[in-house]
Amino acid sequence: MYQERASRLTGAVVWTNEPSGSGAGPTLPVLPDGCMDLMWSEGTLLVAGPDTHAHFPQGEPTTHVGVRFYPGTAPALLGVPAHELRDRRVGLGDLWPAAEVRRLTARVNAAADRGAALEALALDRATGAPGPDPLLAAVVAALRAGRAVGATADELGFGARQLHRRSLNAFGYGPKTLARVLRLQRALALARTGLPYVETAVRTGFADQAHLARDVRELAGMPLGELLRR
Repeated sequence: MYQERASRLTGAVVWTNEPSGSGAGPTLPVLPDGCMDLMWSEGTLLVAGPDTHAHFPQGEPTTHVGVRFYPGTAPALLGVPAHELRDRRVGLGDLWPAAEVRRLTARVNAAADRGAALEALALDRATGAPGPDPLLAAVVAALRAGRAVGATADELGFGARQLHRRSLNAFGYGPKTLARVLRLQRALALARTGLPYVETAVRTGFADQAHLARDVRELAGMPLGELLRR
């Protein structure tokens, strides 16, 4: 069962995903959303980089707890450009000093509320890290609202190459991929309400229903109908 709550860290979410038992349905894919996560699972601290396609968890279901950072904010906290972690899950020990990671892992392992412990870890890290770049936050807001990449760059005073370079560091991929990922999330949110697929496509900026179907299959790894049934 998946649960989440707003974090005290601006724009972040604290989440828990626990196996639902033997009667559970098929494993749900983790869909691209422009975010990065700091996670705990089976006594290990991990970082999930930004995805360009669905991630299907392997092996037996286990409990995962995490902090999902607002798009573009994790690299400053983690100390690594987002593109280096694109489509990857890595141990935090691969990014930070081993002794520090052992100490932090022991702290989270011992906590009664591991979500709160992870959140506290992220808040501590944020204290000494640069604050979110307001221009990159504006990029996310514009693309999430359906603005075109070119228009967004012009409005914010970015050249095309500059926006692409900064997007790679902040989001893990270029602004066109980010726009596509955020458009998928908008479409899924509408489709889950029962809105017909053709209307969902029109309202979220797809050329037509076939375009929506192609993007869902490419990014989510399955047809829209199957994804919604799961």
